[in-house]
Amino acid sequence: MERMEVFFAARVDGYEEHMLSGVEGCEQAYALVPSLLPVSCSNLLDLGCGTGLELKQIFKRFPDLSVTGIDLTREMLDKLKRNFQDRKINLICGSYFDVDLKTEEYDSAISFQTMHHFSHEAKSGLYRKIFSALKDHGLYIECDYMVENQDEEDFYFAENKRIRKELNIPEREFYHYDTPCTVANQIAMLRQGGFDRIESVFRMGQTTILAAYK
Repeated sequence: MERMEVFFAARVDGYEEHMLSGVEGCEQAYALVPSLLPVSCSNLLDLGCGTGLELKQIFKRFPDLSVTGIDLTREMLDKLKRNFQDRKINLICGSYFDVDLKTEEYDSAISFQTMHHFSHEAKSGLYRKIFSALKDHGLYIECDYMVENQDEEDFYFAENKRIRKELNIPEREFYHYDTPCTVANQIAMLRQGGFDRIESVFRMGQTTILAAYK
């Protein structure tokens, strides 16, 4: 296991190619996300923004969009900044669990292949935070690695717990290990976060997009 920011810093140069060609459904999901955002969207929150792969497509539809991007890895944010020098982007290097978000600040929020590293409890709390940060009738789009059945989810979480125990890694420290949840559990967590209308709008392989409305 590697610390989350160390893991992604070491892979920043090959990250985009890996996501586009190595993860089934990601290329198609990147292309689809902009069409899901409301036409009136002018202020977007991007959680775990990485190098901004999703923003390449979004800016084609919304060239004047104002974006707040949060990511743990400085090297990823540096590459994002180079990719979008002429865009209105505010970048925050830190954990989106810890960054303070203003109430009813954003029209929409997105996350792309980042939430499958965290526990149910952590995500439910984060979804409440996202819900609060969205304006009335705001939209949160989550594209993530999700599994079909509970046995798969249980296996990944058990392995993560076993390895962390062997390495004496405290629970609250972010180390890279995939713990995907079932689609049903993800929807349940979003409901716990305050969202009452949640739609599954895309699935290819294990790549899934959920749209949650405030």
